[in-house]
Amino acid sequence: MSENPTAIATYLMDMDGVLIRGTHLIPGADAFIERLRAAGKPFLILTNNSMYTPRDLQARLERIGLHVQTHELFTSGLATAQFLKQQKPNGTAYVIGESGLTTAMHDAGFILTDARPDYVVLGETITYSFQRLTQAIRLIMEGARFIATNPDVIGPTETGMVPATGAVAALIAEATGVKPYYVGKPNPLMMRSALRQIGGHSESSVMIGDRMDTDIIAGTESGMRTVLVLTGVTAREHVERFPYRPTHILESVAEIDPATLA
Repeated sequence: MSENPTAIATYLMDMDGVLIRGTHLIPGADAFIERLRAAGKPFLILTNNSMYTPRDLQARLERIGLHVQTHELFTSGLATAQFLKQQKPNGTAYVIGESGLTTAMHDAGFILTDARPDYVVLGETITYSFQRLTQAIRLIMEGARFIATNPDVIGPTETGMVPATGAVAALIAEATGVKPYYVGKPNPLMMRSALRQIGGHSESSVMIGDRMDTDIIAGTESGMRTVLVLTGVTAREHVERFPYRPTHILESVAEIDPATLA
């Protein structure tokens, strides 16, 4: 990094562990978002969870006191749909997931079908059924390309941790011998898609996250500066275990001032 880095113009940030924890707002998160708006800094809130549409997420955040617009939210479901639209416009897919993924795939021009689809696309769902998993396995063995929205193996819910996309993808991969292509974090593809959406550039952007193995590595590999906040799953002493380091380590987003962060 140069001694005089380009000023930070755009902000990407994870949602869970950075702005919210479960169903609660992290103290100071709402004021941080307002500081970004007041400073005229475009931002995008990212989540690897493909279950919800931006409209669903907006309503969820609104209920706990965080006021954001739908265009300020970006999910791995949206990133997956955008990626596949670039790869095969007007393609076909067999999708296992909730409305956040199926809506994004429809909006990207895909036809959802179980008749020789181009892709099998796996995302989060609360109803993984043996029948649908079996169908996915058969379609992949017949030649469908295997895509998964994210590699997270477990995820938090209001009732506790549950298996997430990565765990189910591992089951399918073991059965078929075909590994999925993961679109969400830590794939830098999601970072580039998000930056493109808000007109950002890596050299003048920052990624804020609570996980070294997804948020910080994704930002680092995308050429962005990074901020690790300690309100999620990573403790300060854990940082030394990784071969890469965040640009800054802060207690929370409450400490971030867009006028001074460099």
